[in-house]
Amino acid sequence: ASRGKLLVRQIPKFSGDIITGFVDLALERAFVYKEHAPSEVIPLEGDALDREKTARFSMLETLADHDDELMEQLLEDIQPPRDKVFDDLSKELREGLVCPVLFGSATRTNGVLRLMKALRHETPGVADTAKRLGVKSGQSVGYVLKTINTAHGGKMSVVRVLAGKIGDGANITTADGQTGRVAAVFKLMGQTSEKRGAAEAGETVALGKLDQTKTGDTLSDGAQPHAAVAKVVPHPPVLSIAVATKERKDDVKLGQALAKLLEEDPSISVVHNAEAHEVVLWGQGEMQLRVATERLADRFGIATVSHKPTVGYRETIKKGIVQRGRHKKQSGGHGQYGDVVLDIKPLPRGSGFSFSEEIKGGVVPRNYIPSVEAGVIDALKHGPLGFPVVDVAAKLIDGSYHTVDSSDMAFQLAGRLAIHDGLPQCQPVLLEPIYQVEIVCPSEATAKMNGLMSGRRGQILGFDTREGWEGWDVVRVQMPESEIGDLIVEVRSATAGVGSFTFKFDHMAEVMGRTAEQIVAARKAAAA
Repeated sequence: ASRGKLLVRQIPKFSGDIITGFVDLALERAFVYKEHAPSEVIPLEGDALDREKTARFSMLETLADHDDELMEQLLEDIQPPRDKVFDDLSKELREGLVCPVLFGSATRTNGVLRLMKALRHETPGVADTAKRLGVKSGQSVGYVLKTINTAHGGKMSVVRVLAGKIGDGANITTADGQTGRVAAVFKLMGQTSEKRGAAEAGETVALGKLDQTKTGDTLSDGAQPHAAVAKVVPHPPVLSIAVATKERKDDVKLGQALAKLLEEDPSISVVHNAEAHEVVLWGQGEMQLRVATERLADRFGIATVSHKPTVGYRETIKKGIVQRGRHKKQSGGHGQYGDVVLDIKPLPRGSGFSFSEEIKGGVVPRNYIPSVEAGVIDALKHGPLGFPVVDVAAKLIDGSYHTVDSSDMAFQLAGRLAIHDGLPQCQPVLLEPIYQVEIVCPSEATAKMNGLMSGRRGQILGFDTREGWEGWDVVRVQMPESEIGDLIVEVRSATAGVGSFTFKFDHMAEVMGRTAEQIVAARKAAAA
């Protein structure tokens, strides 16, 4: 995401379906990639020339939004001088009005040299940036670009110094009021580091032992905090795995190690599923999650196994019943006796659980009624299909007790028995979580989403154009949680890697037919 408007600075040059180079819209030159070598200038002609004219005019229109002179030249069909275009690019980038978009391949170094030249010649100097951000004269300000945890140096905050000087021993205050003291300043060079006394504006260094500082924080030297330069807001995660240690002795270490991974990469999140006793790791894709588990092993010595997270299935009932539950045990001395009659009924979807009583004549003493409710709640944790039971009402309407043998525990067991014996006769059905999913994809890939959704039991609700994104659509779908797990893999495959989605819980819905049978059978097999 960008606060300034995205500005297409380059367009690809194709040979068939393969990108072989690019056209620089500011330079009006075409380049062909050379692997591990600088790109080579080639003639700009044919289809590439036509596409360049259209894309260049669109770029100039965006720049003209903030330059009246350029707008007049375009209206009069006058081609602006190249120096004028570069001046506007630099000025509007410096003022945060636009963000140029260039492309390439880091693994092949395609486009990297051109990117480095653009960073050197067109991006604003540190003084311009400090002025735009409102840094006061004499104030020292830095921005935390990254957090790393080293084996010997502990936590290190990689900081770009935007103004002034930040030195060893400096007292630091973040924008949200957290304070700390810089333990050391290091210049990083690959795997090596060089200790420094201080870092000045324009330098990127690592500051040691700022335990309260996180990636995205704005730092200032002294007690007066500077307003946040930017906020790190990662894209919502789209893929998850459940991780567990191979050896139980590493369970405590796992929590500590995951906390450090989250410090280093805020786009990873961890959810503790107490019901399933699972630690679920969320991220942006397969590669990111694979790297995270590899780091657990390589850096923290924690071997893990991973599997698909448990889906939050539930069950409910479709009809009611009046059911007696009696717990009676005699084994010499005081026995155990509890007797209850429950009126069990289904509730509307999403109602949860309701317990009430209509005891008359003291057939169940009032002090035992909470025990009956506790037994009912405990029994609902595991229904006849093997899942927690929801949307059920239980009313205590009758029962009996013994003056000597009755107890809290006896009535708890009686309540459990009534539920355990009654629910199988109430037409139990399986429920699954249904999520509202919004898929964003290029318009040419929208048709592919139809087949993809039908294969995952998804129900398409509608299509819209994506606001502010020409040539992109939004597909709204309702889909079971079980089908979302690896959805991102297929979405990216169908969109050449650029599609994505967001999702949120919507409701619980009944699962029917063979799908329900398979889920219940798998649950019983796992419990065996």
